[in-house]
Amino acid sequence: MFDGSPDPADFGTFGRYVETPADEMSPEMRDAYEYTRQLRGVVPGPHKIWLANPALAKAIVPTGAYFQKDSSLSKAEIEIVTNVVTGRWLAAYANYEHEKIGALLGGLEPQQVEALIAGLPTSFDDPRRQIVYELASTLVQPRVVPVGMYRRAVATIGAAGIVDVTVLMGWFTGVSLTLAAFDVPSNATGLKEQE
Repeated sequence: MFDGSPDPADFGTFGRYVETPADEMSPEMRDAYEYTRQLRGVVPGPHKIWLANPALAKAIVPTGAYFQKDSSLSKAEIEIVTNVVTGRWLAAYANYEHEKIGALLGGLEPQQVEALIAGLPTSFDDPRRQIVYELASTLVQPRVVPVGMYRRAVATIGAAGIVDVTVLMGWFTGVSLTLAAFDVPSNATGLKEQE
C-alpha cells in the first residue's frame, strides 16, 4: 500500500527508469542498443526505456527510423502530427523536445506548435500541412473522419500519406505512454551514451 512517502525505487536515471550503462548491458540489450544507434544515430528518449525489452526494441526501432528518413510526410507534417499526439497524452518530455524540434527543424511557427500541443485551433497556409493537421486533430479526439475530409486527404497527401499519419499517431502514442508510465519529466537527460 502506498503511504505517500518516497521510495528510492521510484527514482531512476530517466524518470523512474533505471538505465543500464552500456558496458553493463546484457548481450541482448547491448545488441538492441547498437541496433538503435545504427538506425537512429543515437538512443533517444523512449528508446532508452525500450531497451528493457530488447526484442521489442529491435522490432519497433525501424518504425521510428522510417519517419526520420523515408516517410511520405515532410518534417513539418511529421511535427504537426507529433505535437498533436504528445499534447493529447500530456507527455512532458516529448512535448518539451518536440516544441523545440517543431519550430527549429520542422519550420513551424512557435505559435502553431504551442497551439498543437495545447489542443487549440490553428491553421496552415500549405494545403498538405492543413489536411495533416485536420486529420490528426480529428483522430486524436477520437472523432469520425468525415467523407469530405477523407477525400481531401486522398487528393492532397494520398493513401500513403494517410497511412503515414495514422501509423505515426500510433507510434507517438506508444512513445507518449512509455514516457508517462515511467514519469519522464521534461528536463530528463538520462545517462550519456557510451561506445
